[in-house]
Amino acid sequence: MSNALTASDFDQLVAGADKPVLVDFWAAWCGPCRALGPVVEEVAEEMSERLDVYKCNVDEESELAQQFQIVSIPTLILFKGGKAVHTMVGSMPKADLIKEIEANL
Repeated sequence: MSNALTASDFDQLVAGADKPVLVDFWAAWCGPCRALGPVVEEVAEEMSERLDVYKCNVDEESELAQQFQIVSIPTLILFKGGKAVHTMVGSMPKADLIKEIEANL
């Protein structure tokens, strides 16, 4: 997985997506982000028919982090039709993450 999301391809990949998009806002120095990374990748594989998943490094893409008011990481935002519909902050077990996504698809 590890589809990196940048400000330059955000509109094409998120706003123009046919299905909902989950964006993982993270940083390499963030322990909880590194712990959540493999969980997000598993969810991306398991839900690939219904969901696109991208990772956004907040250090490299500060413009996007500011645009979506990311103050704590990891932050996961679910987008539908290019609009943020649900935000999850902090690390969580895979079952909880799937439940949150399912409730908002």
